[in-house]
Amino acid sequence: MSLAITLAPVTSTQNLKEFIRVPWSVYPRNSAWVPPLRLERRLHLAPSNPYFAHARWQAWIAWRGKQAVGRISAQIDRLYLAQHGRKVGFFGMLEAIDDAEVFARLTAQAESWLKAQGMEAVQGPYNLSINHECGLLIEGFDRPPAIMMPYNPPYYAAQLESLHYRKVKDLIAYLLEAETRPYAALRLADRAAEVIATRPLCRARQDREFELLRTIFNDAWADNWGFVPFTQEEFTALAKTLRFIVPDDFVQIAEIDGEAVGMIAALPDLNQLLCGLDGRLLPFNWLKLLWRWKTAYPDTARVILMGILRRYRSNLMGAAIAYRLIAALRASLLARGIRRVELSWILEDNLRMRGVIESLGAKAYKRYRIYEKPLR
Repeated sequence: MSLAITLAPVTSTQNLKEFIRVPWSVYPRNSAWVPPLRLERRLHLAPSNPYFAHARWQAWIAWRGKQAVGRISAQIDRLYLAQHGRKVGFFGMLEAIDDAEVFARLTAQAESWLKAQGMEAVQGPYNLSINHECGLLIEGFDRPPAIMMPYNPPYYAAQLESLHYRKVKDLIAYLLEAETRPYAALRLADRAAEVIATRPLCRARQDREFELLRTIFNDAWADNWGFVPFTQEEFTALAKTLRFIVPDDFVQIAEIDGEAVGMIAALPDLNQLLCGLDGRLLPFNWLKLLWRWKTAYPDTARVILMGILRRYRSNLMGAAIAYRLIAALRASLLARGIRRVELSWILEDNLRMRGVIESLGAKAYKRYRIYEKPLR
């Protein structure tokens, strides 16, 4: 007789460690999943994460006997509620074996918790916010995820849809060969150089630079679907986490008459270095990671942030700013040996930006889906 499934809330440090370890029970060794660093996951879910200054959450683990068979979290974000005026809560951190009962029990638990706190719909997955990993992979399972992008087995979508979760938005990831030379775009970028200057991040005044990047991003994305603004504390924490990994010239800022009007930031794809470490740094994996960083620098990068001030977005100047930023970043990436760039993610209906990206020769190669379900 099959053992009954029980759900246990995450209420202690030990529970959190067990919660973080659940994916290791879900993914076969031959999957494209890249085990994240367990230390990084603990920091992401720690109370000190600035996200929790405006959000609350609860997480659960599904057990079958002594075997962890799934997990889920539920979040309520006050900034989202204030921004959008809808009583929508989130689910996330979803991992489970291919078992309908496990999915049903986990999602029902998250839905019940959200409904009890006044939410009228549930949306996700978000790990934990739209500004973190988000979306369920539905196309592109054959290739590992880029850094800070999610991965899941193909059966997740069918399991959620059987529980009446429906698509609300798709997110697209593009792949661009860095050596591709889109001549028309490069000519436009060259012509725009007379008006639009680009420069790398200035580390000597990094606090002011980080705030400048945050201001541009929040303005550029303010009207986008699902937008939640970065707080100063969140953006500073993200920037400080990445400051030893991201070279100054992997961040480019566009200026017109000395005013910053756009920015772009790329991150070396550290997932290339994490393969085979099983998410552990101790006892000696940190040495392997350091050696790989010095001798086998990633040949792929991911554009993690891009934004152009809204007042330029709907005219040709906006396209010119985008091309100038991309051209400046491309030169920096090629100089570091980067050969491929993932641009992710882009809203499926952001046709203007998708047009800019596709004009560069980039190809859509992964698709992620955000689901929603009413809570009745």
